[in-house]
Amino acid sequence: MVNTTYQVQGMTCGHCVSAVSAEVGAIPGVRDVQVDLAAGRVTVSSDQPLDTAVVRAAVDEAGYDLVDA
Repeated sequence: MVNTTYQVQGMTCGHCVSAVSAEVGAIPGVRDVQVDLAAGRVTVSSDQPLDTAVVRAAVDEAGYDLVDA
């Protein structure tokens, strides 16, 4: 299991958490998504390392921005 944490900009409410969780959770191989709204962090547990571009596309689809590390 691989855990990766991403910084996401623009999340402000419970709906934001749900939208990001749903989109990122739909990525193949993702087992769990934990969103820390206050810190703007999304921690993803997956079977193998994820392509950041795929995670960025999912976050973008939810309406938010993945912050470059």
